[in-house]
Amino acid sequence: MAGPLINDAAAATAFRRLVAHLQHRTDAQNVDLMGLAGFCRNCLADWLAEADQAQGGAMDRETAREAIYGMPYSQWKSAHQAEATPEQLQRMQESVAKNKETH
Repeated sequence: MAGPLINDAAAATAFRRLVAHLQHRTDAQNVDLMGLAGFCRNCLADWLAEADQAQGGAMDRETAREAIYGMPYSQWKSAHQAEATPEQLQRMQESVAKNKETH
């Protein structure tokens, strides 16, 4: 389903705002983002690296993660990531399954 064409400058601004928001909201766990929306910070980093490479860049996964997290992923993980509960993991699995319906 395609919507209105989004201006690249507006998309870039919105993307930067989303990244800043996710960097601020360290309480929003990736497993919860995955369980609700089917994507998380790691997904966003993967998409960033893929988009950069598609444009001729050489951004790798770790560099993209640092851009999204605002610090090395290992540092963010040790400072902010809680152990996932079985319920969170179940919601995440159900949500990720929905992604396959559209991709």
